[in-house]
Amino acid sequence: MSKIKVIIADDHVLFREGTRNLIEQEPDMEVIGEASDGEEAVKLVTQLSPHVALIDIAMPKVNGIEATKQVKASCPATAILILTAYDDDQYVFTLLEAGAAGYLLKNVSGKELANAIRAVHDGEAVLHPSIAQKVFSRIANLKPATEVVPQPSDLSKREMEILRLAATGMNNQDIADKLYLSRRTVQSHLANIFRKMNVGSRTEATIQAFGRGWLTSDDIT
Repeated sequence: MSKIKVIIADDHVLFREGTRNLIEQEPDMEVIGEASDGEEAVKLVTQLSPHVALIDIAMPKVNGIEATKQVKASCPATAILILTAYDDDQYVFTLLEAGAAGYLLKNVSGKELANAIRAVHDGEAVLHPSIAQKVFSRIANLKPATEVVPQPSDLSKREMEILRLAATGMNNQDIADKLYLSRRTVQSHLANIFRKMNVGSRTEATIQAFGRGWLTSDDIT
């Protein structure tokens, strides 16, 4: 079984060591690199192409927000999971717009962290559905598309339907149940959506869809 490759970016050595130990207890994951600042994190992602990058906000040289932007520009397939002590709403919105797939606080348990890593690797947003809908509603209302960009000709009707449901905060199983599909089929459709849109998560795909005018606030109400 192929393992989920993870890098950890945090300026506290003890926290990195503890997080690494937790992750490496999971049989389906491996930590392939550690970074002590944002600049090093960007270099590691570019060199190693991990599936998931755990990134803190407050780091030397390049902060987590800028590091997230640079990582998504150089390696869009890498899913970024923010792991931080800051719970300010503005950080959440800014980081999701920058391309983060999820946002967790450092007081989560090891099990919650492992499940979150699996979730973002599968293309899910690591946000409670009500929070996700609030975030996407805010983005849809504050950032109306000034010009509608044509949808890719190869983005199917089914894929747009799944993208629209993902924007409401539904997880993969919820979407599967609503459309009478298997969870694996939904994951496959999402993987195709991400590939066609050149993104690494449903959060990023949804935000991009709002920004291009493919989705509007009416789609999530």
